[in-house]
Amino acid sequence: MSAKTRKGHVSQERWLVSYADFITLLFAFFVVLYAFARADAKKQAQVSRAIDNAFQSMGARPSASAGESGEAGSEGNRAAGAVAMEDVVSPEQVKEDLDRIRRDLAATLSKQVAGHSVSLEMGRDGLVISLREAGFFDSGSATPKAEALSTLRQIAAKLGATPYDVRVEGHTDNLPIHNAQFDSNWELSAARATHIARLFLDMGAIPPERISAAGYAEYHPVASNDTAEGRSENRRVDLVVLPRARLSFAGPGAGQPTAGKP
Repeated sequence: MSAKTRKGHVSQERWLVSYADFITLLFAFFVVLYAFARADAKKQAQVSRAIDNAFQSMGARPSASAGESGEAGSEGNRAAGAVAMEDVVSPEQVKEDLDRIRRDLAATLSKQVAGHSVSLEMGRDGLVISLREAGFFDSGSATPKAEALSTLRQIAAKLGATPYDVRVEGHTDNLPIHNAQFDSNWELSAARATHIARLFLDMGAIPPERISAAGYAEYHPVASNDTAEGRSENRRVDLVVLPRARLSFAGPGAGQPTAGKP
């Protein structure tokens, strides 16, 4: 074949070069995807281990080496409502834990419950522990009675063993108040809530970041203010035990924020 003929010959297989380049790039693309997938799996494993460790530290889940005895021990701890992270458990599980706390407190405070100075009910936000004025305060005073301190210590010890927040709410009836200390029911209700919260802090049972206090005056009644009995029920301090992620615990139609009466 002459040199002129060889020079004019065009190869029909040049497409193989482009095809090989494409295959190489496609291979590199899948390698990158695989690397990202492996990284995500590693992060998921780390998150899973962190959650397991949190549960184990609170006694809510047995360690892998605990065996059957660990499971039995964790069930005992859950009686105190030991859930480490509310955002990783179902609302049903939180309700179950709060109900355990309610039953535990009902047994511990059986005399106070029978005497109607304390009531325990599930409300819209969580468990509501109602402290009636007659058992804890003198009329028009925000300082708890000396004989009520032992009951408050028992409550603080029980709630301190749980991971839940405690909102202390002061409530009054609708009769106006004006004495040397307070000019309105707003001030009285807020002062009572603050005194209880301060007592819990002084006892060292509940971390400060888990306690809040609020005064609602006469505007969240649980009974009618038309009778002396109803006004007596409305004069109270509610301890609302609630998870950090707010959940609904009452059925449809619940209208009161604290739901002393669900």
